[in-house]
Amino acid sequence: MVWKVGLTGGIGSGKSTVSRLFALLGVPVYDTDSHAKRLMQHDPNLIQALRTQIGAEAYTADGKLNRAWLAQAIFRDPTLRARLNEVVHPVVFADFDRWAAAQEVPYVMQESAILFESGAFRRMDCTVEVSASEAVRIARTILRDNVSAEAVKARMAAQLSEAERCRMADYVIVSDDRTPVIERVLQLHQLFLDRTL
Repeated sequence: MVWKVGLTGGIGSGKSTVSRLFALLGVPVYDTDSHAKRLMQHDPNLIQALRTQIGAEAYTADGKLNRAWLAQAIFRDPTLRARLNEVVHPVVFADFDRWAAAQEVPYVMQESAILFESGAFRRMDCTVEVSASEAVRIARTILRDNVSAEAVKARMAAQLSEAERCRMADYVIVSDDRTPVIERVLQLHQLFLDRTL
């Protein structure tokens, strides 16, 4: 059975860059966000459940996922966000399990911004947190998304704190633009291979 590594990090932490580095090393990486969007757009059972639990506004008149409405609605309403998660997470978990079982490698990685919040970390053999200071994360996100510092801080407030993530993770990769990230990725890659071969 394939070994499963969960990769997470707060907004602007450098998580996507780290996942690309693992992918360059030949590690299959399951991008939870893109797979969740695919399932929400194409899985008929999930679509029906979302229409029922979240509302018909979750989809446009031509049947496309109404991402802008959904993002605003779940940001404003924690109850709605909880309902969305209750519907989507089990479907994504099952999809990841099917995907992982089809891989013929020592280990796979699941990249997820909400690995701890969703409970997905409990399904992993180990977890890796990509960590950066709040100042670095804010600066990166402003540059990437062209948003205000206040908007970034609001998004950060909806996530677990950096300290909590680091405490929960089995391993931490510091991504502060000073610490050598590639060296740490190579170190963890070898560690994971040693544990699985």
